[in-house]
Order: sequence, then C-alpha cells, then structure tokens
Amino acid sequence: MNSQRKISRLPELVNELSETEKNLFNRIYRFYFKTGRLKLPSAMRTWAIERFGYCEEQRIIRVTNKITLESTLFNELRARRPIDARVSEGLSHMIEESKGGAFCNPVEQTPSDVFGRIEGKHCVTASNIAKYDYLHAVIVFKDHDPFIYDSERIHDYLHVANEWFKKANEYDRNAVYPFFMWNCLWRAGASIIHGHAQALISKEPYARQEFYDGVRKSYASRYGSEYLEDIYAVHESLGLAFAYDGVKIMAYLTPVKEKEVVMLSDDLFSFSRAISLVLKCYHRLGVRSFNLVIFMPPLGSEDIFVARIVDRGDPLSRTCDIGGMELYAGTSVVASDPFRIAEELRNEL
Repeated sequence: MNSQRKISRLPELVNELSETEKNLFNRIYRFYFKTGRLKLPSAMRTWAIERFGYCEEQRIIRVTNKITLESTLFNELRARRPIDARVSEGLSHMIEESKGGAFCNPVEQTPSDVFGRIEGKHCVTASNIAKYDYLHAVIVFKDHDPFIYDSERIHDYLHVANEWFKKANEYDRNAVYPFFMWNCLWRAGASIIHGHAQALISKEPYARQEFYDGVRKSYASRYGSEYLEDIYAVHESLGLAFAYDGVKIMAYLTPVKEKEVVMLSDDLFSFSRAISLVLKCYHRLGVRSFNLVIFMPPLGSEDIFVARIVDRGDPLSRTCDIGGMELYAGTSVVASDPFRIAEELRNEL
C-alpha cells in the first residue's frame, strides 16, 4: 500500500488539498483522531503483541459525513493489517452440494408473476414466494455459483430487471419506484445459495432512497450544487475515486462496513463493467459474500443512478459483522482502509 495515502494520514492529506478542495471537504466531512489506551497484564503481553503488535496505544479515527450523518470508526491498528485474501475452506464444496434445488429448475419449481416471466440469456424471473413488498421478483441466475463477476452476465441481470420493472409498471401504473438488490450468500441475507438477485418496485420510494433524495434537494438549495457530484469531487481529490467506462467509482470514506464501494452513473447499463471490475477485485481479495444495491430514479424520469457494494465477510465465520454500533449507534466499525481499497481497485484496471 502507498504509505503516503492511508486513513491514518487523513489530516495531512486534507491539508495538502487546494483551498477550494479543502473547503468542499470541510463542507461535507468532519473527523477526529483520538488515542485509545489500555494496559496489558504481563501474562498476556506476548500473546497480544504477536497477534496485534504494539497495542497499548491505539489511534482511533472517526469520520462523519455532516450532510447524511453517515459515520465510521477506523482503528489504525486494524486498518493497517494486510487484507486477508484467503477463501473459506469448504465453501466450494457447499455450493456444489446445493445443486439440484428449485432455482436449478425455476420454470417448473418457482412461481411466476401474474403477468408472466422475463427471461434473458443468463437469468429468468420468478415471483418471490415470500414477498418483501407487493411487487417483488427474484432474478434467478442460470449459473448455480452465486459469485459472478462476468460483465456480460451482469448486463443481462440488469436488462432483465429493467424489463421486469416495466412489466410490473404496466400491471400497476402507480408502481414507479424501482429497486435492485443482489445479496450473495447467507452472510449477506440470501436464503438460497444458487445465484440470484432481486427486483422490487413500489408506489412509494423506499426509505433510504427518499432520505437521499431529501439530502440532495436540501444540499442544492443551500449550496447551489449537486451533492453527489460534490462528494465524488472530494473523493477524487483525496485519491479515493476515479472514472471507469462512464461510471464514477469511489472507495467510500464513510463505509457502512468492509470495502464499501459507491458508484454513480447516468445510465443503469453502464454499471455492468464497473460492477464487474469491483467484483473481480473482491474475488481476488477473497471476498465471496456481498450486498449490492442500485438506487434508481422513478420510471420515466432521468437522474443519477447510485450503486453501493459492500463485503460481508467470511461466509463460514460464526462472528457477525454487524452489531449494536451499526444497528443503533448509527456508526460503523470498519477494519479496511478506503485508501487501500482504492489502490486495489486501480490495480484491477
């Protein structure tokens, strides 16, 4: 990792920005650095140092987005650890053993929507048998393996989702707010191993979409600029962002959990290659479970599409990656350094 760019050097990196860039950073973000201290008993000193290194003083970095109140805690001790690229032993065997389920024969063994199925080259829709909302489809991959990073397949999943949105809107003209979601493996909330994504459309926007729409409107009213463009500019000035195939990609400065990447595009299908790039990087780093969502403008309107992808950790780990800090304090505790993620994404180009 470039020793000059890491989360523990955030104050210096911000100070090196131009005055305009610094003002924009300070408009959106605040942060603090504090030292957490502990005292090791002699009986555990050797074990602790072997496992964590010197840990009696730990530099804690908290970054908060003042506009959205997204907030993340980084412990320098954890963030400087090398990224573990090992893949869980036994995972491939579990995926292989799960073949033969309903999603391996979706036309015969899954329900269809009342308005029929949408089929692409690499996937087909089914109606979710236990729906989140009144219009909710499963996009069943024709590949069994749930971790896919091929751009052609991803393009097909997005195309089928988009066709399903239009068909569902014909069924209910009031349903104009689409949402795309891909939960990969049980760590990410998937109940079935076989590869699949999900599409929902409703007469009301989902809460987080409505929240960000409100943020953008109030930000534009106060500052006369587009929030999403400004936050990308901040990330770009720090070396955390770059453009790829028409998509703006950010290693997010306040990630909700590990290795979060946020992408912006004016077109849904432009995400295909960008998502592929991120998932190839994830795969190389040993990630096999992730959440991916795409926030979309209402059908019939033009606006910015926002995709977010986050690593959900080792699928075979018994330790949950989300606890009370994330659920109730509203501040995530994250080990991965966004600057390292940005570097790894560029290495994938």
